[in-house]
This record gives sequence, C-alpha cells and structure tokens, in this order.
Amino acid sequence: MIYDVCVIGSGAGAGPIIYELSRNGLSICVLEKGDIYNEKDFSKDEIAVVRRPIYTPSLKDEYHTIEEFVEGSWQKFPTYETAWSFWNGNLLGGSSNFMSGYFHRLKPNDFKLASTYGIAQNSNIVDWPISYDDMEKYYEKVERIVGVSGEVQEYEFVEPRSTKDFPYAPLQENKIVELIDKACRELNYKTIKTPRAILSRQKEHRNPCYYSNYCGSYACSSAAKGSSRASLIKDALVTNNVKIIPNAFVIKLNTSKDKKIESAIYLTKDGSKKEIKAKLFVIAAQAVETSRLLLNSKDENFPKGLANNSGNVGKNFLSSSGGIVSATFDESNLPLKDLLASGLFVNRSIMDWYYSEKFKGGTIDILFEHANPIRRASFLRYDENDELVIGEKLQNSIFERLTKTRTLNMELFLDWTPNDNSFISVDEKYKDKYGIPVANIRIGSHEQDLKAANFLKEKALKVFEKMGGKDIVSIISALPSSNLQAGGCRFGDNPKTSVLNKYCQSHEVSNLFVTDGSFMPTGGSVPFTWTIYANSFRVADYIKENFENIII
Repeated sequence: MIYDVCVIGSGAGAGPIIYELSRNGLSICVLEKGDIYNEKDFSKDEIAVVRRPIYTPSLKDEYHTIEEFVEGSWQKFPTYETAWSFWNGNLLGGSSNFMSGYFHRLKPNDFKLASTYGIAQNSNIVDWPISYDDMEKYYEKVERIVGVSGEVQEYEFVEPRSTKDFPYAPLQENKIVELIDKACRELNYKTIKTPRAILSRQKEHRNPCYYSNYCGSYACSSAAKGSSRASLIKDALVTNNVKIIPNAFVIKLNTSKDKKIESAIYLTKDGSKKEIKAKLFVIAAQAVETSRLLLNSKDENFPKGLANNSGNVGKNFLSSSGGIVSATFDESNLPLKDLLASGLFVNRSIMDWYYSEKFKGGTIDILFEHANPIRRASFLRYDENDELVIGEKLQNSIFERLTKTRTLNMELFLDWTPNDNSFISVDEKYKDKYGIPVANIRIGSHEQDLKAANFLKEKALKVFEKMGGKDIVSIISALPSSNLQAGGCRFGDNPKTSVLNKYCQSHEVSNLFVTDGSFMPTGGSVPFTWTIYANSFRVADYIKENFENIII
C-alpha cells in the first residue's frame, strides 16, 4: 500500500498533522518508535516511571554523544557514561505526554530578533520568514483543540490576541501564590498566571485535572494534560484514516531519481527491517533525532544526508533553559496545611524582563519541585560538609523535609543564541545496538546566554528574599536542557542558509516536511511546545490546500 502521508513521530509536531490531514480524508501512516499506551496504563510510581527507562531506550543500547569544550578542545562523551539522556519519550504522543504544559506564546519581536536587536557577534541570529500575525490564529486554535487553561492579564509585553481570554478557567492554586504576588508587588514586579495545557473542566472524552501532584515527568491518567496522544491522535483515529505502527524505529529515507522520498525503512522491535511507501513524508521525531535521521539518509542524490546538499541540516541547535533558583519554605512562611496542600498548582510567571533595552531577556516560571519522594530524599544523603548521612539522622532529615517544608523553584527560560558551535552531527565511530550512527550533540553556548541567565537570576533571588525563603540556591548553566530541543532544520527563504521554506517544506525535497521544533531559527524565551503545536496546524493547512501539487 502507498499511503498519502507517512508521519515519523507522534508528538507535538506530529499531532496536528495527523489530526487535520486524516479529517481531510488523506490516508496516514504513523511510524512511532515506542509503544502505544492509554490513560489506564499510566502510573505515578516514581521507581517504575521516572527512575527506570520505561518510556525511553536504555542508554546501554541507544545513546547519544555529547561534545563539550574541555581544556581548550572539543571532547566527545557517550551518554551511557554520564547517564545524561536526550531521549524524552518513545511512545504514542512522544514527550508531550510528560510535559508540565507551560504554554506561553512567542511575542511579535521574537519573530524578528535580528531586526530588533541586531546580530550579535559570533551568532547566527536571523529573523523568521513569518510573523506573529501569521501564527496568531493557530495559537488560538491550540487553545481550543488541545485545551489551554489560564487567564489573560495585562503586562508590558503581553502579545496581541484575537480572543479575549483562554477557553478554560485557571487551575486551582496553592496559597503560596499570595506570598509570591505580595513580594512581587513590593518589588514593583508584575506576576501573571501561567497558562497551562491542562484542562480545568471536562472536554469530550478527556477528564479535567484531578490534582494528583504528579504532573511534570509523568503521563496523565485523566487525559487532562494536552498531550498529542490525548488531545489530537485519539480523535484522528475515529476517521479510520490513520494506521499507527508502534515500535517502528525509522533508520533511513530512500529517494527516487527525481529526488523525492519514496519510502521509509524502519526496524521492528526484534530488529527486522520493513518499508513503508507514501506520497508525502512528515518528520517530527524531536530535533536531535530528526537531524540524525536526515544525516543518516545518504544516497547518490544526497551524499551528505537527505535535504543536506546545502550543509545546513543539524546546524544551529537550540535549547531554552538558563538555570534554576530554589528556596525552601516552612510554617514560618505559611500554615503547613496550606503549604503542603497536595496537587494545587503555583502557576505564576514573571515576564517583566522578556525584553530589555540592550538585549533579549527571558521568562521566570515559578513552580514547586517535583513531588518525587525518592529524588527529594536523595539530596539529603550528604551534609553540608559532604559527609555521608545515615541511620536516625538521615531518617529525621527525610521526615523533616517531606512533612514540614516545601521547595519552590524558579525556572529561567532564555532565547538561546544560535551559533556555529551548537549543532547535531553523526559519527560513524559511534553506533547504537542496531549499528546505526548515533546523534552527536555539540553544546557550544554563546556568552549572551549566560549574561541573560545571570540577569534573571538576580531578579529571582530578590523575590525569594522578599518572600522570606530559606536555603536559597541558584544553578546557572549554559548546558542545554535535554527535553527542550529545537533547531537543526531551520526554515527560511534562502535555500543556501536554511533547510526548509516558510511552510516547513524542504527546499531540496519537495515531498518532505519537518514539523517538530527543528524548524525554529530562534526559540523565544519560553518553552517551545505551544509554538510547535501552532506551527504544525499552520503547516497542515498548507498541505491540505496544496497536496495534489506537492506530490506531482
């Protein structure tokens, strides 16, 4: 059988494509590297879900290599040596199952950083080939279809909207937000309620949030969280136009004499090879793996990798994390019954410094540390002198930590600066258990990123000090957050400097589209997921309107 469309991956970049094209009558084959799970399969068991690779490959079998600049040279480290995993969810719906659902839109100037701030030295900053106005209706579409809860509030950098408010009311909040709001008012900072892709009321087959206290890093057993699986793919399956092939690890895309893709080769769970043919191919495997697949798909048409005759595939890899600031709170700050109230959200963000006069700033998102008791207890194994704590002393310390205190985090999100030393490549010397070259991630940062992170850190410290937080610590890092991936196949109008056109269609391969975060030339100072969803809906519209011309 030759399908109309083959979609590789099933996360945020894939879901809108599957949803829209199947409802438009096209036959869709989805090749998902992981298995299929439903709400009844999802557990809040930290050992099973977080501390073991249930939804991701074992690093002994499938790993990446990381290039870091150490002692004056770039050195490569396999992730099976460091346990630093860049796998984020191999299952239907991908890593969107495990997101915390912080849904901030990009702002108008995010689409034109080069024009707004100029091009920083040693950077590859460019304007996007589209504008905020091109994306606004798709942001609104995500709010309705995927489901976003929140309350639109006025602040200096609030983006223009076509609707007055979010379609779902804000989620219930812990009373610590009163301390946050009060401290920020006294500092003349403006707090806003964080929009979340989590339902506060019933939406068709999806139940509202039941405040389990386990959100980030856990799949949602009520379907309240707006994963691609729960919010889009389930509805697409009703059309009977979608075939999902799980445990299908795509290793190569084959092209024909006319330089179009004619088939995808994938490995089954037992390692046997199979082939899928389609008229049009959409890759949405998350940024690292998307670049890896293209670079490994070499043939006589594309000796440097599929769609890579320009040499741009893998270039300008992005993350958005700048670090974290933490503080501990106890009954001296808030009554324990309020502080320890289980499951209620913090849902506060500060965007006062999203833009500064001289450089691009960022976002501060405020949240409680993840509920994971094993992880929280593990931090207490050593005392302030780095001596091992055991026995009754450790037992008492764990009891105090889990029953009398709570840690609040401020996560800093930056607009990572694209540069020549941040990219994805492949190396024939490093192969997974199947013999396929693994992705190599060079993580060179730009000095601007640390400057912005430290600027935000100082603001966050003032808030915690004003709130009366204890044990305030900060970790500022230029290292990427493995779950925040973008870039590698940036879109643009010039085929010499970009991989995709403004509709995320390959310049070199007319029946190839890329719709995960790979398309982004810059990332904005927020998590990427909402923009990935919105852009995928935009691309789906283009494919629907032009399908017959594309496949000629």
